[in-house]
Amino acid sequence: MSELERAAELIDGAGALLVCAGAGMGVDSGLPDFRGDEGFWKAYPPYERLGISFVELADPRHFAEDPELAWGFYGHRLALYRATVPHDGFRLLLSWGARKPGGTRAFTSNVDGQFQKAGYPHVAEAHGSIHHLQCLDRCTKEIWPADDVEVPIGEDTMRAQAPLPSCPRCGGLARPNILMFGDYDWLGQRSQAQLDELNAWRRAHRDLVVVELGAGQAVPTVRRYSELASAATGALVRINPREPGIRHGRGVSLATNGLETLEALDALLS
Repeated sequence: MSELERAAELIDGAGALLVCAGAGMGVDSGLPDFRGDEGFWKAYPPYERLGISFVELADPRHFAEDPELAWGFYGHRLALYRATVPHDGFRLLLSWGARKPGGTRAFTSNVDGQFQKAGYPHVAEAHGSIHHLQCLDRCTKEIWPADDVEVPIGEDTMRAQAPLPSCPRCGGLARPNILMFGDYDWLGQRSQAQLDELNAWRRAHRDLVVVELGAGQAVPTVRRYSELASAATGALVRINPREPGIRHGRGVSLATNGLETLEALDALLS
């Protein structure tokens, strides 16, 4: 039996489906790959000219020290994610879960809202969401939707132009409700509530299978959660062309791209 067939057999016999996704999940939708400085600079040439890396830019201090720089980056990403159509793999995964008593849940480190756009009703966003905002000065613990936010950006400079998003309570600067690097001011209660709901669902569905996609080792949040969720059964399908290894062989490893693998699995499951 091939690894692909083993994966299909696991998914077919599951009582519920947990989808765990990292940044690689969005590549098949045309979203940029920020792996390494070269990948980031390919997506954003102005930052290469400035010599600014993704890790340096994704630092919350910029919102206080240079808000036009900070909102130039996050405002562009907000517009990009709004315009992106989730690839068909999202639909396939959701359709597999629809056949199961426990349904489908998703856990992701992505902040792009693609799972919600694809119709998933239950998503745990471990690092928050770019589609929600919080006050930079934390005058309130409120988190609010960014539905009406439009950030004009200079195409050559990648700097935001006034007016910048503001807090409806104090009028000060707002920032995305995203956990950034070295971030001690992120308000995590929205994400924690999602995680609490997911953990309760997991406890009620011990026969779930985890399908993990595009989750690398550099930021291991998703890999750790998928391994935790499948620890008792080894019912883990890891799809990752670069880092497919599974510790102690506890699952099925597929060193292939996301969408093409999901399509191949769907052919076996149909």
